[in-house]
Amino acid sequence: MHRPISDLRKRTGLKTEQTMSTDAAMSPKITVELLRNLRQAMKNGKYFAEPIQAYIVPSGDAHQSEYIAPCDCRREFICGFNGSAGTAIVTEQHAAMWTDGRYFLQASQQMDSNWTLMKMGLKETPTQEDWLVSVLPENSKVGVDPWIIAADQWKSIAKALNSAGHSLVAVQENLIDAIWEDRPARPSTQLSVLGLGYTGLSWQDKIVQLRGKMAERKISWFVVTALDEIAWLFNLRGSDIEYNPVFFAYVLIGINSIRLFMDGKRVADPVVRQHLELDTAAKPELSVQCLPYESVYAELQAVCSALGPKDKVWISDKASCALTQAIPKIHRSPIPYTPLCLAKAVKNPTEIQGMRMAHIKDAVALCELFAWLEKEIPKGTVTEISAADKAEELRSQQNDFVGLSFPTISSVGPNGAIIHYRPLPETNRTLSLNEVYLIDSGAQYKDGTTDVTRTIHFGTPTDYEKECFTYVLKGHIAVSAAVFPNGTKGHLLDSFARAALWESGLDYLHGTGHGVGCFLNVHEGPCGISYKTFADEPLEAGMILSDEPGYYEDGSFGIRLENVVLVVPAKPKYNYRNRGSLTFQPLTLVPIQLKMINTELLTQKERDWLNDYHRQCRETVGAELERQGRKEGLDWLIRETRPIA
Repeated sequence: MHRPISDLRKRTGLKTEQTMSTDAAMSPKITVELLRNLRQAMKNGKYFAEPIQAYIVPSGDAHQSEYIAPCDCRREFICGFNGSAGTAIVTEQHAAMWTDGRYFLQASQQMDSNWTLMKMGLKETPTQEDWLVSVLPENSKVGVDPWIIAADQWKSIAKALNSAGHSLVAVQENLIDAIWEDRPARPSTQLSVLGLGYTGLSWQDKIVQLRGKMAERKISWFVVTALDEIAWLFNLRGSDIEYNPVFFAYVLIGINSIRLFMDGKRVADPVVRQHLELDTAAKPELSVQCLPYESVYAELQAVCSALGPKDKVWISDKASCALTQAIPKIHRSPIPYTPLCLAKAVKNPTEIQGMRMAHIKDAVALCELFAWLEKEIPKGTVTEISAADKAEELRSQQNDFVGLSFPTISSVGPNGAIIHYRPLPETNRTLSLNEVYLIDSGAQYKDGTTDVTRTIHFGTPTDYEKECFTYVLKGHIAVSAAVFPNGTKGHLLDSFARAALWESGLDYLHGTGHGVGCFLNVHEGPCGISYKTFADEPLEAGMILSDEPGYYEDGSFGIRLENVVLVVPAKPKYNYRNRGSLTFQPLTLVPIQLKMINTELLTQKERDWLNDYHRQCRETVGAELERQGRKEGLDWLIRETRPIA
């Protein structure tokens, strides 16, 4: 599933961290020739009747995935920026790329002077639509691949362009693919089956529940395009996309029909065949028909041609424009979050228990890592890359480890200010006793997905570093200890995380929390905690998300504290209108470094929270460290969880 960073260096012949300068900046990708080729393709009559004046390159794939396979990294290919979020637009004269605050520094280092970085969220930054209207000549055509733009995005961009006299056109052959000579093949990895001990519910039961929702809303067919929804529905996992245990597929579900579109080689595996009951006389309505991945469009058109006047088809408004438009408008019933997305977000007791176990194993590995770092850093031999590799090695020793859940963010000193920094040989710094170290990392275990960030100092932090760290900690505690009524949406809790920072004139440019899958994607909808008032669903018991405020001082340091938390019922003194209350319970059990805290800035309630949290870490993780005979990790844990007065 995961290709270790060390293997990547060997395979590409890159120099190791010991032979590279630790202060070199990232080299931007030279894009002169690529842009010339793309602009030529934009005029080429081979692809469309009339030339286009602009071409949009979104960051996703045909399933609108956040993390994507190498064959789908089209935006990275054309501009050099490889973060998980961003959109590139190329016109005859200009090239611009929009991304959010997590990636401002990274994008500015990875793109050459042919590109303009558009910093989303800043007042002076125009939207993509406004920028296009300002630079395009009259009556321009703007092209985009309809398979990799979501239907809701298509709708809003088309509306804005039309009102300015331009038009958005579907370019059926992707123009990046047309100029990408050595584009990798689409992966088709072996599937693995998850038993009831991990899932708590069979795929057949999930189908029955889903059809119940379809019947309630009088829906005849449901088109499933999100890869994590398909993996969750069928209790199958793959490794087509690094860090995400998913596989390329589509599903059409009718009241009496299940059509699964994927590479036929995958169902040759007898274990998968047996799991899907392909060779048995299953009930007809639970019989799975496997069809080629590429045939989904034609099959969907055939299904729609046989619909009655009142028949409706469910499809997410985040699905591709191409598939959405294959459904006639009269039959189309777009929804912001599918019933699978909502069901997957509320974990069942088996999944919750699995997530607990995964986080205990993860904490064991991190206690071992921090004990090792304390011993090795004074020797001057530990780098950002070797620390990340060590974290992976220690996690891999734990039961049911599959791979990492995202590329490890291992950053020291000024690199910590790059919010989604990933250490590369040319940027790799040596860890020291003089700088703050931030590690944001996670793993995929068969029983759960982890994501944890700790910020630590191996020498003596400055008073200012401690002050900033403590404001971040206060925000983290404010969210974790929050009690809120049923029906509350996550964005209402975002200010809790920022209040202490705001009071001192500080802030951070990313959301405070995201949903986390259960041995699935580390970022999942429909819940989150963010300053953006996106259409998040209300929080409910059983949802799992992150709590991760931070503070970043460009050129100096980065601070972030992240736990994965479970939404649980709360019992406050009163129960207004009988609506009930909720709170969070930490699943992550890794100590928060005491020497980074200015305890004078903490209230008694915050001290009590920290002491109680550290007691849980010591009791739960300590017992597992002891069971595994990991003395150094245990000694470190006991020392780092001593109560504060």
